[in-house]
Order: sequence, then structure tokens, then C-alpha cells
Amino acid sequence: MGMEEEKGEYLRLFVEETSLYNRIVLGFFLSAHFSQTIPHFFQTWIRNYVGGILLYFLSGFLWSFYIYYLRRNVYLPKDEIPTKRAMLLQIYVAMKAMPWYCLLPTISEYMIENGWTRCFSRISDVGWPAYFIYLAIYLVLVEFGIYWMHRELHDIKPLYKYLHVTHHIYNKQNTLSPFAGLAFHPLDGILQAVPHVFALFLVPTHFTTHVGLIFLEGIWTANIHDCIHGKVWPVMGAGYHTIHHTTYRHNYGHYTIWMDWMFGTLRDPEDDEAKKVN
Repeated sequence: MGMEEEKGEYLRLFVEETSLYNRIVLGFFLSAHFSQTIPHFFQTWIRNYVGGILLYFLSGFLWSFYIYYLRRNVYLPKDEIPTKRAMLLQIYVAMKAMPWYCLLPTISEYMIENGWTRCFSRISDVGWPAYFIYLAIYLVLVEFGIYWMHRELHDIKPLYKYLHVTHHIYNKQNTLSPFAGLAFHPLDGILQAVPHVFALFLVPTHFTTHVGLIFLEGIWTANIHDCIHGKVWPVMGAGYHTIHHTTYRHNYGHYTIWMDWMFGTLRDPEDDEAKKVN
């Protein structure tokens, strides 16, 4: 078997995996015969769209129900709980953007299936030690990329005025909720997720792990907009991100505080609380 044939065989592993995901999701809504008439690229987009909506509403509703109703006044005082109107507005903004958000993972999977990235299909192809090393590098690149993309969306005035301001109308604790996590201008949301795709060209990345991390984004963004400070170092939790929404000049990081610490934009919520007490 020639090199081109071997490459084609290997790339088919990616296509088989994405096709499996498509069948699982589309099978709940479309007949097998009808779904097979839809081109693979659009099957993938529909799957990402359905998955994105389910993830958004499941994580948003379950977490909101827990912190605003079941545990009312435990995590947040009554005057910091967002109104239903504020949450409905966030849902409206997120739903308008969702079809466009789903284009990014769909395009990234297309590039992976065609061998344009450095993705690998099986962990056995590189071994567990290399897998964890590559994953660590991938996450550092993503953290670095999201930090600077987010920071430039603030520092470059037209980007803030025409894109990022849509998200920053939620600038008080009683206007933030898990539903605000995806309430962006569509292009803003895509730009902040681009580092996940860009990193695929720089470091070997396990495809299934990449897909999982993309969906983890949806859960994570809901979590950091609930205003509850988890106090788990070095996680960039909601306490830090709430400060970002109130000062606009701090805590641009995504998963951790390291980039903000390195580049001088970190502001600790516990220091803020100590100042209020004093």
C-alpha cells in the first residue's frame, strides 16, 4: 500500500468517527434514509447545532434552577439574582448566534477529515506519555490565544464597539447568569473559540479529545457567568470573571489565572472583598 493510500485509510478513521456522532444525534430527529441524503458537511453542522442547543439549555436551566431556586439565597443574595427578563434576553442573543457558532467546529472537523491539521485518531498512535504532553501544550496554546483574543476585543475600539459590547451589557451581578455564557455577537463568539482550531495546526491533538474540549467550552462559559466564586486555585472561576464584567480591564483569561498574572491584568476577588470589609 502506497503512502497516499495509507493516508487515505487513516483519514477515513476521522470520517467514521464524525459519521458515528452524526448518526447518534440525527437518529433522534431524522430517519436513517433521509439523513443519508444530506451531505456529510451539513450533517455535521446539524449535529453541532442540535448538540450546542441541548448543551446550552441543559447546563443553563439545571444550574440556574439549582442556584436561583433550590439554593436560593445560599450562594447569592436575593438582590444579585438576575431577573427572568435578563435571562430571556441572554437566551435570545445566544440563539441568534448559535447557528453561526456551530460553523467553526464543523469547519474544523472538515479540515481534520481532509488531513490539513496535525490531529491523530488513536491515542495508541502516539502513546499515553506523548498524549498528555501534547494535551498540555494544546491547552497552553488555547489559554494564550483566548487571553489575547479576548484582550484585543477590548483594546481595539471598533472590535469592542461593534462586537464585544453585545456581551458586556451584562455588567452587574444581577444581570449575569449561566445563560450569558454564550450571549455574544456571533463573530465575537467565533473569534474567542478560534484558538481551539488554530492550535490543531501547531501541535498533534487527539481528535476525540478536541471534540470533547469544544463541548466543555459550553459548560465552562455557563459556569463562569454564575457569579459564584469557587476559590479553586489557579482556576479562573466566576469570581474572577464577574470582576471582568464590572471593571472591563481585568481577568481576560479563560480556564486559569496564569495569563493574567503573567501580563499584569489579574485582579483577585478575595482582595476586592477584603477592601470592602476594611
